[in-house]
Amino acid sequence: MTSQWMDGFWLKVNILLSLLSLIVCLSNCPCSESSFCNPIVSPPRKEIFVFQLGGTDWKSYDWSVVTTVAMFGKYDPQLMCYAHSKGARVVLKGYLSATQLKNKTITQQWISQQVQLAVDQFMDGINIDIEGPLDKSEAPLLTQLVADTTKAFHQAIPGSQVTTDVAWSPDCIDKRCYDYKGLAESCDFLFLMSYDEQSQIYGDCIAMANSPYNKTVSGVEKFLKLGISTDKLVLGVPWYGYDYPCIHLTEDHVCSIEKVPFRGAPCSDAAGKQIAYGAIRKMLSVNSTTGRLWNSTYAAPYFQYRSTSTGVTHQMWYDDPQSLKYRYNYASNVNLRGVGMWHGDCLDYSGDSTAEQQTKDMWDAIASFL
Repeated sequence: MTSQWMDGFWLKVNILLSLLSLIVCLSNCPCSESSFCNPIVSPPRKEIFVFQLGGTDWKSYDWSVVTTVAMFGKYDPQLMCYAHSKGARVVLKGYLSATQLKNKTITQQWISQQVQLAVDQFMDGINIDIEGPLDKSEAPLLTQLVADTTKAFHQAIPGSQVTTDVAWSPDCIDKRCYDYKGLAESCDFLFLMSYDEQSQIYGDCIAMANSPYNKTVSGVEKFLKLGISTDKLVLGVPWYGYDYPCIHLTEDHVCSIEKVPFRGAPCSDAAGKQIAYGAIRKMLSVNSTTGRLWNSTYAAPYFQYRSTSTGVTHQMWYDDPQSLKYRYNYASNVNLRGVGMWHGDCLDYSGDSTAEQQTKDMWDAIASFL
């Protein structure tokens, strides 16, 4: 018997076992209504993909627009039940290292384990988030993993969704030289992480926008030039920003930052610190020395403040409803499958009246895509 035949045989066995487990698991449904434990089988629609990192902020999401929640925190059966009651999918986080990708036995076992976990937890699929470096000779390993995972999930859980996270551009960003067209063809869609776009800075080592509009559009266009269908692309945007200490600041707001190399580049956004949007809005109101400023090239806001403990001037780059509407409109105009954000818990859901309006405005901005 060939190795290929054996792989196929055991894949079918594992799928059958998963189907049997699904029948058994339904009797252990944690939801108030057993139907909420059924996988979502709704046909494709405009995708609003939300990453969730834990806690209970999900209760305040705008469920009138959410279509998929990637549960990257601890498994929460209440979230699964509620999402299903709203017709939204809930998917697992999937991760393997580059070393593990090279071992066929490990990858097949991993796929079986992920399918079983999804069945046991009444989930609707998996979001594969492998962001490590791969050269072009290793790229087929990831493509094969994604293809095998998609086949296993689709057969074991009807209507399930398998997606893959990729960098904002296919140009070997951060040494991620993946087979992007092959990945798109091997799963339901790619989630473009159109943020952290300063992870490799080769020009002037200065603070810049997290998701500059010009670079974001350029990245999407390069995916399209590979022949990838717009229906296979979901544009991810940041609901957080970067706080950079300035080594030197010019009168026209050019902030020189520390040189922190990353994967071959002499500078990177690692010189800054990620700050959630809710906290940024508080800092803008209380600490800013400039008020909100706007960069028309990046289509992004920023401001400056002085640290009370060190006296150092900081520059904060972030995205808000105005800047995000540019990106959502673009995604709509080129007919992308959807948009999404890292991550849904970055907003202030405390109930404070000012924060409540700011949070509503962020969710409402998504209407620019729909």
